[in-house]
Amino acid sequence: MPPWLKPLLFVLALVPFGRLFVLGFTDGLGANPVEFVTRSTGTWALVMLCITLAITPLRRLTGRNTLVRLRRMFGLYAFFYACVHFSIFVWLEHWFDLGAMLGDVFERPFVTVGFLALLLMVPLAVTSNQAMIRRLGRNWQVLHRLIYVIAPMAILHFWWHKAGKNDFFEPTIYGLVVAGLLLARLLPVRRSRAPPSPLSTLRGTHD
Repeated sequence: MPPWLKPLLFVLALVPFGRLFVLGFTDGLGANPVEFVTRSTGTWALVMLCITLAITPLRRLTGRNTLVRLRRMFGLYAFFYACVHFSIFVWLEHWFDLGAMLGDVFERPFVTVGFLALLLMVPLAVTSNQAMIRRLGRNWQVLHRLIYVIAPMAILHFWWHKAGKNDFFEPTIYGLVVAGLLLARLLPVRRSRAPPSPLSTLRGTHD
């Protein structure tokens, strides 16, 4: 992997966030700025999540193991955009009114699912550094399998939100993409496992 690729992708992944500032200062956020920013940050959180999920299948397809170096960066960007997305909910939608926020979390299913998905992303972000990888050992991989739960929850959050507007096109597209990426990550593992031998099967029955 060229040494310039990761810094370039880092800057490009930050462009959507910078664009919001530019649009804000130039009155380009439309008639409902809060909805525009909320929708944009939520969409980019999902995009970064999809890119993160795509790294492993792409690495296996191309044989370029160095692509793994990009996975943590895009995963942290997914968390970053999700946090900004949630911050808009806390700040601009509810103005830090805890009662109103908790009411939304418990009464609106798409808010509940989105909030839970964000909570599950926190331990992944906290343990994404090399020190935590070494400290957790094999448990690190087990913990980071939460991505298989987070991704469907993000799609469900998006789907329920769009259901209120009777708009299912985007959630369907993202749902198919996430389903395909999850399947692509799981299939090689299943294919690489040899079927159990009759002897091992017999031994298992006596354990």
